[in-house]
Amino acid sequence: MGKRSFYLSVLVFIFFSCGNKQENKPATDIPSVKDSVPKNKPIGKERSLVPVDISPLDQVYWPENYPTSKMAGQAKSTDPIARVIYSRPHLQGRHIFHEVLKYGEPWRLGANESTELDLHQSLKIQGQKIPAGRYVIYCIPQKDHWTVYLNNNTDSWGLEPDRSKDLYHFDIPVITTDNAIEYFTMRFEENSKGASLLMAWDNIEARLPMEFD
Repeated sequence: MGKRSFYLSVLVFIFFSCGNKQENKPATDIPSVKDSVPKNKPIGKERSLVPVDISPLDQVYWPENYPTSKMAGQAKSTDPIARVIYSRPHLQGRHIFHEVLKYGEPWRLGANESTELDLHQSLKIQGQKIPAGRYVIYCIPQKDHWTVYLNNNTDSWGLEPDRSKDLYHFDIPVITTDNAIEYFTMRFEENSKGASLLMAWDNIEARLPMEFD
């Protein structure tokens, strides 16, 4: 091999050696996952602006599913007849009496904020005319009946209602069933005279009848 060929071989070897080293160097212009996450948001942790409540908020309508019927153009009127807004506690292995509720003590018929009954038209309950409006609805349970109250202290919180603002009260029977319900449930059951507001939890059911005025 001549000197010219020898030097050419050395230059080729050096060229490819440097190229391989360049290819194996880690890229510095692509940010890592850690660098791409904002410094105020730790990796693997989710931010929550409002904590999730263990007693979810719910609302029920009379007629049932009124909003979807309205949007489908199938509602019979521009307003529902009534609506209940309430939070739904659940048993979590407990029994309704005496681990959650106690006889003779007020219960808000739900959790968190006071449960509210919205009447969009006047109705009759046990012969009494109840004007359209917003009402807090709660009860005092006994073993064989519940006393249900309508109260005007709306937008309130807690287990102890302002009894000075009670407007109406009604005694209704309770029944014991064979099927336990985990989440406290309210719904309107329509009938020929109007509807009954069902209140059910564990194996206890109570119904407040409402009639058209």
